[in-house]
Amino acid sequence: MAKTIYVDNAATTAMSDAAIAAMTPYLKEIYGNPSSLHTVGQVAKEALESAREKIAKCINAQPGEIYFTSGGSESDNQAIRSAAYAGLAHGKKHIISTAFEHHAVLHTLKKLEKEGFEVTYLDVHPYGAVTAKQVEEAIRDDTALVTVMYANNEIGTIQPIEEIGKACKKRNVIFHTDAVQAVGHIPVDVRKDNIDMLSASAHKFHGPKGVGFLFCRTGVPLKTFIEGGAQEKGRRAGTENIAGVNAMAAALCEATGNLEKNMKKLAFLRDKLIDGLSRIPHSKLNGSRENRLPGNVNMCFEGIEGESLLLLLDAKGICASSGSACTSGSLDPSHVLLALGLPHEVAHGSLRLSLSEANSEEDIDFIIRSVPEVVNYLRSISPVWEDLEKGKRPHLI
Repeated sequence: MAKTIYVDNAATTAMSDAAIAAMTPYLKEIYGNPSSLHTVGQVAKEALESAREKIAKCINAQPGEIYFTSGGSESDNQAIRSAAYAGLAHGKKHIISTAFEHHAVLHTLKKLEKEGFEVTYLDVHPYGAVTAKQVEEAIRDDTALVTVMYANNEIGTIQPIEEIGKACKKRNVIFHTDAVQAVGHIPVDVRKDNIDMLSASAHKFHGPKGVGFLFCRTGVPLKTFIEGGAQEKGRRAGTENIAGVNAMAAALCEATGNLEKNMKKLAFLRDKLIDGLSRIPHSKLNGSRENRLPGNVNMCFEGIEGESLLLLLDAKGICASSGSACTSGSLDPSHVLLALGLPHEVAHGSLRLSLSEANSEEDIDFIIRSVPEVVNYLRSISPVWEDLEKGKRPHLI
């Protein structure tokens, strides 16, 4: 059987040894409920607050500004709806976002639109980013919230978060960022970046699934959406996942502690992969080459379907994706690629390769050999490609 090369780390990562080691004691010996007053419960409480302090330090926050959740989607929902309703109390019903946010953001915004809010979706430039000027020009007197993702989950492009934060601060507008793909992969400093609310998920940086956190700056209103208890300062009911949050803290501390080294390695592998795959005729890198996450490569190949490409690569032992794992069952082309202005025919032929520090240069060499083989095979059996090559229809890439 061929070696498995896992390059779908934007979907989820393998748990690190540090995360597993940190998690294990809270599955066995330290099993108390942190809300209990007895010794067993208070030991768990100490572990909970220790994890909160570690996570806060990693993003330059205060421990009291960290709220534990089930992951990025819950954090996005709570942050966006909290800011929206806080604005509504002062007659503000306008929200600013982008056209290529994660669906956890977009679906929440669509629901708010049905409740009477107005949302401005900023156009994304072909290189995969919005500008602070776009945000500043869209802010109105009745703007309650700006929510712009830190780094895109499909094409990996990094947004000018610090500048957007400055624009929001200047106009006294709450600024939220979905940083699920950024935290643990690039430097994130909520003070420097002028962020009011930030969402993160442990399984994107080698922690466990089902646990994440929401940063909410002191003074920014946070509404309770899960009722039933006084946990998380009354903002999120439910017995805390002690094992999960300690594993998350360990994973994040390890990731941020090795950030510079990992970024350098991944950027080298990423660039080699881009160079190799760009030699395929009628291929296109999606988003800026420079302004992207160190481990993200997203390309389109004209004349093929992404689903077939993934299945044949999987047969070679390469685990990749064509976009967000949250929409992998959809036959529609990526809304992110469409937001960049790509036509449907091209967007259907996308491939996302998201690397981790566990990948090697040998992995990259194998991918560079394998992808052209699969693309050429799929094109050889495609009537669409035949028409393109015979000039019956124009090439779009």
